[in-house]
Amino acid sequence: MDESKVSGAHGNGSGGPVTAIIIPTFNEKENIEQLVNELDRLPLNKWIIVVDDHSPDGTGELVEALRQRIERLVVVHRPGKSGLGTAYISGFQKSLTLQVDYIVTMDADFSHAPRYIPELVKLAEKVDVAIGSRYVPGGATVHFGLHRRFLSRGANLLARHVLRMTPHDCTSGFRCYRRQVLAELDPASIVSDGYSFLIELLFRCLRAGYSVGEIPITFVNRRVGSSKISKREIFKAIMTIWRLSWRP
Repeated sequence: MDESKVSGAHGNGSGGPVTAIIIPTFNEKENIEQLVNELDRLPLNKWIIVVDDHSPDGTGELVEALRQRIERLVVVHRPGKSGLGTAYISGFQKSLTLQVDYIVTMDADFSHAPRYIPELVKLAEKVDVAIGSRYVPGGATVHFGLHRRFLSRGANLLARHVLRMTPHDCTSGFRCYRRQVLAELDPASIVSDGYSFLIELLFRCLRAGYSVGEIPITFVNRRVGSSKISKREIFKAIMTIWRLSWRP
């Protein structure tokens, strides 16, 4: 994993179970301040962890400025764009040093609405991994083009039928893990990157016997900034599914 510079205070504070909310960022200056403010207002005992890949637009510097008034905001500065998978790993490792009980992952572009997080954490009190799902009854996608809808549905169908994965939304990055899941699975050993990382991590959770539940969410495709999903990412996800299918 790339070396990181971490800034932010340590400690858990008070108020019951502690949740870490991990947000990987690259050029999210237009979204991050509003997102952090909304997360800060959530009725949770929490840490907010932004993992920034040296965004040229100054995302990391903006989050540093927000730390002046948000005590439990942490910034993990990475030297460059190193991939979504390693960004999650950096966030997981920082979360585990903070002795949190639950670890949430989400996107920075408001495709994952902060209002769902308390419900995700509540579900994680009953299961090991809670997923914010587009594809269970009550879930939906908004401003999601036909091409992307086809690719997303296709990747999920492959994961469910080729890998025998039971969740309906295997590619969702909006999840809440119990601490012990990530402490025991060692996500740093996962070789996949990008959105393939999400598939492999969930596959490992299921193979290890952890319970998984889903809540319906409305996924709103980003309206500000540019999408980070490419055709190459989709191809990598398909190749990851086939690779995992050959595991004993």
